[in-house]
Amino acid sequence: MLRTGMYLQNRYEILEQVGSGGMAVVYKAKCHKLNRLVAIKVLKEEFSSDSNFVSKFKMEAQAAARLSHPNIVNVYDVIDEGDLHYIVMELIEGVTLKAYIARKGKLEVKESIGIAIQVAQGIGAAHEQHIIHRDIKPQNMIISRDGKVKVADFGIARGVSTQTMTSAAMGSVHYISPEQARGSYSDARSDIYSLGITMYEMVTGRLPYEGDNTVAIALSHLEDAMVPPTVYNPELPVSLERIILKCTAKKPENRYGSANDLIVDLRKALIQPDGGYVQDSDAQRALKGQTIQISGKDLARIKEQYNPAHEEPVREYVRRPVGETAVTRYQEDRRRTSERRDNRRRQSEDEVNSHIERLLAGAGIVVAIIIVAVLIVVFSKLGGLFQSGSGLFNKETTAESRDESQTNELGETLKDSEVYMPDVLELPEDLAEAKLKENFLSMKPTYQASEVVEKGCVISQNPEYGTIVSKYSHVNVVVSLGSDKIDLTTLDLENMSVASARRLLEDRGLIVQLVEEESETVEKGLLLRYEPEKAAENSTVTLYVSTGPHVELVAVPDLVGKPESDALALLGEAGLTPGETSTENSDTVPKGNIIRQEGGENGQIEVGGTISYVVSSGPEKKQQRYVASINDVYDLSNLIGPGAGGASFTVLVRLHQKEADGTDIYRTLTDAKTISGSTLLPISYTSIESMNGSDEGQVEVVDTDSGAVLKSYPLTFFPMD
Repeated sequence: MLRTGMYLQNRYEILEQVGSGGMAVVYKAKCHKLNRLVAIKVLKEEFSSDSNFVSKFKMEAQAAARLSHPNIVNVYDVIDEGDLHYIVMELIEGVTLKAYIARKGKLEVKESIGIAIQVAQGIGAAHEQHIIHRDIKPQNMIISRDGKVKVADFGIARGVSTQTMTSAAMGSVHYISPEQARGSYSDARSDIYSLGITMYEMVTGRLPYEGDNTVAIALSHLEDAMVPPTVYNPELPVSLERIILKCTAKKPENRYGSANDLIVDLRKALIQPDGGYVQDSDAQRALKGQTIQISGKDLARIKEQYNPAHEEPVREYVRRPVGETAVTRYQEDRRRTSERRDNRRRQSEDEVNSHIERLLAGAGIVVAIIIVAVLIVVFSKLGGLFQSGSGLFNKETTAESRDESQTNELGETLKDSEVYMPDVLELPEDLAEAKLKENFLSMKPTYQASEVVEKGCVISQNPEYGTIVSKYSHVNVVVSLGSDKIDLTTLDLENMSVASARRLLEDRGLIVQLVEEESETVEKGLLLRYEPEKAAENSTVTLYVSTGPHVELVAVPDLVGKPESDALALLGEAGLTPGETSTENSDTVPKGNIIRQEGGENGQIEVGGTISYVVSSGPEKKQQRYVASINDVYDLSNLIGPGAGGASFTVLVRLHQKEADGTDIYRTLTDAKTISGSTLLPISYTSIESMNGSDEGQVEVVDTDSGAVLKSYPLTFFPMD
């Protein structure tokens, strides 16, 4: 629909497409007016002409635009531009929870609870505005690079006050609540159900209900008992399992009444993982084999919703056993459902009568219990009237009763100036302060980081809950600053070079330590893993770097001081080859022996490697210096005769010696220059060094034009120390 470089509203520049959903395409764009990156969700072209889809799309924007919460993706603008209908919203750089689960397999308990709390906070804020998301699933939850979780895509949200859900059930079938699957009224508890399914997937790495088609999955939400998550994750604490089962109760009234109630239990699960504070739900009771009835009318409606006329007929829903558990017995019982339905049709009247009889019998038992309870109370009262003393209105007894009402179970008497210390643990700071004020107390907060308690909530209190304190006294509370550690899992270190990962960590104030490890699968020089996953500033993070596959190493033989022939033999025995070789004079190492060697680290080298070495050429030979001198003048006029002043010559002065084989060798003493025939040429050299160590030679004056030697002076060289 849109191309890179296009502008919308002469303001938003399209950069790239980043996603596509059932109704819309999402683009990454830049707002040039505010100089920030945004996400633009554009209604797909095939839906733009459909007024129902356009209306639903605008409803999303209107619903989401009313919300402002750290755990909800912000909506900036909603625009109709011709046939284009689009929403401008906050761009979150990160991954979806679905992708994160797929990458990790399943999440750790504390991490799962932390994500669930953030999601619950987001949908709880929406519920307070009477907005139901109705498509809660991990695909609609984005984990940003700083670890914050945001709920996105209020694509099918509607106001609670107008929601009747008479159309086809909406939302993703794997996460849909039973009432949505049935096409019935849905409220905030439907979102809590979907969040419970998401929590199940986080801690087990799998979905609780699967099937061959959408009808099969929808029926599972309605009929099947959920396999307890501890079947797939035995390490799951009992509190979190009960929370998940309560969230996913078939009947909405058995679930959490609000997201805030869910958050309270999730926070307790961090502190008391094995606590029994979660009330039982019909999810646990269903595990005992109870059958949930579904009417033929509901079944027909589900099939109609999830099998439009243009699709192929839905295959029969086949149940599959999941193991030797209570769930297996329940599912086996469901296989015989069709037979029981025929029997129920014939016996419906008998069942109704039997049901009425059971109700009457139960009512009789209840009435009997009430009568007995009343009699017990009456007789206990009468017994008190006839106590020894001064009659029916014994003043002493009345006073004692009044004293007992002011004494707690420990025998501590509460004065008018005292109150019991309330419990403010894990409450947000403002609510904790308000609760203390209600009890005539003031709060004195201090702050510290916490890995467990959410930022802004109370970590500890002093005095403790239940103790007797004076009214208007100070209560010391410690408030969480949140985690002071950097979550390294959000930095995508695995896809960086080691140098980039090291630079990123050091820029964030961390100390990086590199450790090398062999790897058969990861290329040499690439990052294997890192520890820990969370690190505080100035702490050490270890990066494990691959050295490639294992290689066989051998000890490097010591060649120094050995003859070259012996050195070559040692290299051959070790499976090594000689590398670069050279010679060098040495006054200490005999000629032909090894002076030094190079190759290998820490005394080891890969089999087949090369070792370079330097061979001694013996002591350096010192050549004897021979030096001669001459002091004379050459008069060219002696050669030319009268009229020499008018002539000119180009001459040079050179040393001439012979090698042992008779070869002539020369060295220039004075470069060629042009002089007149009447010039006196000085031949004066105080230190002429012999070229070949010979003690004889000549100094020659040479005409460079003809090459003729004009004058030759014999020399005798003398040895010098």
